[in-house]
Amino acid sequence: MSALLVTDERFLSHEAGSRHPEQPARLSAVWEGLAAADIGDALVRVEPRPAEVEELLVVHPSSHLSRLEMIDAAGGGRVDPDTVMGPDSWEAARLAAGAGLVAIDALKKGVADFAFCAVRPPGHHAMPERSMGFCLLNNVAVAAAALANAGQKVVIVDLDAHHGNGTQDAFYGDDRVLFVSCHQWPLYPGTGAADEVGTGAGIGTTVNLPVPPGTAGDDYRYAMDSLVVPVVENFKPDWLLISAGFDAHRADPLTDLGLTSGDYADLMGSLANLVSTGRVIAFLEGGYDLAALSDSVGASVAALLGVDHRPEAASGTAGPEARRVIDQLIRQCGVA
Repeated sequence: MSALLVTDERFLSHEAGSRHPEQPARLSAVWEGLAAADIGDALVRVEPRPAEVEELLVVHPSSHLSRLEMIDAAGGGRVDPDTVMGPDSWEAARLAAGAGLVAIDALKKGVADFAFCAVRPPGHHAMPERSMGFCLLNNVAVAAAALANAGQKVVIVDLDAHHGNGTQDAFYGDDRVLFVSCHQWPLYPGTGAADEVGTGAGIGTTVNLPVPPGTAGDDYRYAMDSLVVPVVENFKPDWLLISAGFDAHRADPLTDLGLTSGDYADLMGSLANLVSTGRVIAFLEGGYDLAALSDSVGASVAALLGVDHRPEAASGTAGPEARRVIDQLIRQCGVA
């Protein structure tokens, strides 16, 4: 098997401040993790291209793009209390949004068996009309919208510890896209309750799994096998997009979950075969402990390749509360 790696040195130029958690060193850690996994022969590295305005408009209105362009023209500035643009951030954001489009084209041509977009800034918090949570443009949503508009059914599985509120909002009334998120609750941004299930034609195509602090590997595996996989299989998607956030790791400084890199390997392995070969794209989202991020990315991409690379063993369970929450959602989704 082979993996398309869509990444670029220009992502290092996005600077949000020396003390900001979303720092250029994150991407360096990702590259180091891939090197440590010893899968270099299976990686096909390609450069992203900037998303065109017309490609962004399928998710973000022109008013939002104009605001970001104005901040860029001023040399950067604060977008919201957590989100900052530097002089090169707009270029990086457009490259990040274009990375998934490059991956789609390459996979359609049979260049590789799946793709990993190692990009920054991340995207899943970016609402159609608002940047937030370190995110300027919604990278996974731009790719999903392009596929949906081409007549494809798309599932987005978000493994970030923070709820992907921007992605949910983009497709909340859209029955062409299934959004499944497993995230810590309560936690920023305060969305992602179990009763957020979609609206209009999209009712039932948003599935939120808010888990308590401490939720660990056995709990996630149970949720994956008992809820996520059946829901995705029932939807019968053509493409699987993964918001690969690695801040559910037990070492992450911004969250309180209990995963290890070995758990991430298991979760990615469970997702790998839900669609046809050449129809899986993972997008880098969060992950703020550099060592944990490095190990988890290496383990995850290796797992998608069918390679067992586990810098850490899998973890156990947080106890009965996590299982109770998961069982309740299984009943709600009708997959018991």
